[in-house]
Amino acid sequence: MNTDMILERLDRIEKGVSSKWQEQWLTINGVAEYSSLSIAKIRRAVASGELKVSKGGGRLLFKIKWIDRWLLR
Repeated sequence: MNTDMILERLDRIEKGVSSKWQEQWLTINGVAEYSSLSIAKIRRAVASGELKVSKGGGRLLFKIKWIDRWLLR
């Protein structure tokens, strides 16, 4: 296998992993761990509308891509 083939394969693997990770849902505790921010800070962002949230089943659920978008603002 040459270097170009290896790099192509790694790119495909990375895209697959990234897209799968982007569709995962996190609880508020997961967001705190993922972002290294306090739960209070996350709740304030939700209350102010800065951070998108789904309130399914009585729990706050967040998609990774929503969190990343919020963190990059």
